[in-house]
Amino acid sequence: MDYLSKLEQQSIYIMREAFNKFENLAMLWSIGKDSTVLLWLARKAFLGHVPFPLVHVDTTYKIPSMIEYRDRIAREWKLDLVVGKNTEVLESGKTFPNGKATRVECCGTLKKDALKKVLEDHGYNGVIVGVRRDEEPTRAKERYFSPRDKNMEWNVEDQPPELWDQFKTDFEKGSHIRIHPLLHWTELNIWEYIERENMPIIPLYFSNANGERYRSLGCAPCTGIIKSKASTVREIIEELRNTKTPERAGRAQDKESEDAFEKLRRDGYM
Repeated sequence: MDYLSKLEQQSIYIMREAFNKFENLAMLWSIGKDSTVLLWLARKAFLGHVPFPLVHVDTTYKIPSMIEYRDRIAREWKLDLVVGKNTEVLESGKTFPNGKATRVECCGTLKKDALKKVLEDHGYNGVIVGVRRDEEPTRAKERYFSPRDKNMEWNVEDQPPELWDQFKTDFEKGSHIRIHPLLHWTELNIWEYIERENMPIIPLYFSNANGERYRSLGCAPCTGIIKSKASTVREIIEELRNTKTPERAGRAQDKESEDAFEKLRRDGYM
């Protein structure tokens, strides 16, 4: 079995374990490359059908083509799409683009708090998330089955050991579990898999007429573009093999405070 197939089989195994162990399961879908690979794997794991809802936290500040792509794929693949919003904060205008919040505060209310609400409203006790260890230092501390308490807060110092593919799936009643089937993948693996599977991916990742593209997708006011001539998946792969620039270098909120991202994750962020 080749390396990509091994990654794929491990992820499918984790996803099936989660489906077997948790009664009310959902998957987060950010529309980016990682969560779309996760969605592709879910369709493989369950024979073309995704047996749980996909949750998209909509800040209303996403790039418009991301929402168009989300709705088209949801229709074509017959997905159960649940969209969550923090309508109270949006109506009050207390957001970064309105100049009434910092970037990190905006992420906290429009993403973290909105996610908490949608999970509580629907009673999801397990959520599948497309995070990878290599993407950001805080994510490297995660487990495949990572518990949060009843307030969805993460105690990074107290996590279950995961040795020899033995995963703890029985947790204290009231716990909320994040499941991370892509934890062992790298950014390069993601693109190699997209190429192998000929996956449909949002065009924002490819170089435009101005020689610019997105490497990481988020809200429009906080996500920067990079100079790049990569207009195909193969060209992106070759570019990644020769770059030393971090994947999230274009995410402005990551630079606002040195420990802001870890604080957000401890409090329940994706």
